[in-house]
Parts: sequence; structure tokens; C-alpha cells
Amino acid sequence: MLDHIGLNSSDLPRSRAFFVQALAPLQIGVVMEVSAEQTGAHDHVGFGNHGKPFFWLGNATPPSQGVHVAFVCAERTQVDAFHAAALAAGGRDNGAPGLRPWYHPDYYAAFVNDPDGNNIEAVCHLPG
Repeated sequence: MLDHIGLNSSDLPRSRAFFVQALAPLQIGVVMEVSAEQTGAHDHVGFGNHGKPFFWLGNATPPSQGVHVAFVCAERTQVDAFHAAALAAGGRDNGAPGLRPWYHPDYYAAFVNDPDGNNIEAVCHLPG
């Protein structure tokens, strides 16, 4: 089991704004920010819930590109809302909400490329 994951952003304020909007339907938001002075190297924004960051963005170089991160959803409507919010925030569609039965019969997901080109997914594994 993973505890957290981090991506490097080419423009941290832009990526922060994108993920604030895109992850809001999943009840995931900024729970912590640390400065380069605190880390000794780079600024970081920690997204999560219940006070626990599990998705981090930093301004280290080079930026992460081509990474795939999937966020689990409790219901399919969250997948739909994530996709709409991420597109409204400037993400690029990389797979509209829908079933992907080749993974399993109830795999309902949507995919969006973030500002740095990472493939961000929202997925619900429960029957609709």
C-alpha cells in the first residue's frame, strides 16, 4: 500500500489551482503546504483529506510527465464530477467517464491530462 505520491510541476501555482478544482468533487483538497526553506530544496503542496496529505506537488525540476495517478471514488457521480471539474480547470480530456469492462465489469473511470501532461484518473469500482 502506498502512503503518498509526489509529482514535480513546471508551474506550481498553475498546477495547484488545477488540482484544487479537479479534486474538489472527490473531497480532496490542500491540507498542507511546505516551503523550500522548510524542506531545504523545493516548495510543496500536499493534497488529501482528514488532515492527511497523500498527493504532493512540488516545484522541483524536471517536471513529472507521463505519470498516471488514479484517485478512488465512492460513487460514479464523483467520477463524472471530477472529469467535468478537471476540464473546466484547463485539463485535457484523456478518456470520458464510462465503464472499462476489460479491467473488471464495474470499473467506471475518467481520465484527464493535467497541465504537465500527467494522466490523472478518477475511478469507482462499485456497481452503478
